[in-house]
Amino acid sequence: MPKNKSIVHQVQDILNQKLRIGNKRHIAKQQGVASEGIHSWYTYMTYLAKSTAFVKWAKENYGCKTVAEARSYVNAYLQHYIDRNYSPWTQKTISNSLAKLYGCSTKDFIPTQSRHRENIKRSRMGKAKFAEDKNRELVDFCKATGLRRQELKQLKPEHLRYDETTKRYYIDGVKGKGGRLSNNPVLSKEAVERIQNTPAGQCVWNKVPSRAGIHSYRANYAKSVYALYARPVADIPKSDRYNCRDDLKGVVYDKRAMAIASRALGHNRISVIAGHYLYATE
Repeated sequence: MPKNKSIVHQVQDILNQKLRIGNKRHIAKQQGVASEGIHSWYTYMTYLAKSTAFVKWAKENYGCKTVAEARSYVNAYLQHYIDRNYSPWTQKTISNSLAKLYGCSTKDFIPTQSRHRENIKRSRMGKAKFAEDKNRELVDFCKATGLRRQELKQLKPEHLRYDETTKRYYIDGVKGKGGRLSNNPVLSKEAVERIQNTPAGQCVWNKVPSRAGIHSYRANYAKSVYALYARPVADIPKSDRYNCRDDLKGVVYDKRAMAIASRALGHNRISVIAGHYLYATE
């Protein structure tokens, strides 16, 4: 690494070399090289931010001038966040970022705290201050479409598609997290009408309140989609059963239905919706 490059620029160079935008992660996983690359801009920006914060900390506290010099202080950095009771998700994100930076496994660092479903902050924007009764149409729309906040802001009538095979409306082509394009089944007639009644070229929602609990509404959507396709547990082959762990031990899900719900939310892994979305009770 050239000595004249700042430690921040060194981080950028290392992560830039790992970019695999356009390459399918699941193919890389099948080839056993998924851990070597970064396959989405969202992940890249997250890793860059966390890694940059670390090397700045190492430079300020230990005088490190290179990424290599900072390596021995990773555990101290992680312990700093553990001692200050940062969430296990934050700890894990930092650990993953630094493992990518140094081309190693998170097992090479001190263990971070375990992540448990009951500790998830369901509404990330403070749902208690959001008047759901006054915004009932938006709340019901979110529960019927599963769109993220930024996706809601992009939604226009031309994104609505009717599928003759399934006899169902879909929200198609809205760019979401990681650059993925939506393909969400719409679960209510009212949501379809809201989109259809919006003039062409205009946004369906001119404003999405910052305090709306979008994540919790997506969880309700996930559960509804899952329920549409889930088979009775007794009818599911063992290979198609997803057995939950930790606080959900004993709960069995249908992997096929989970995969459908996961795709509708713009995720690839069924484990994500098991721990973060299917908790919804409404």
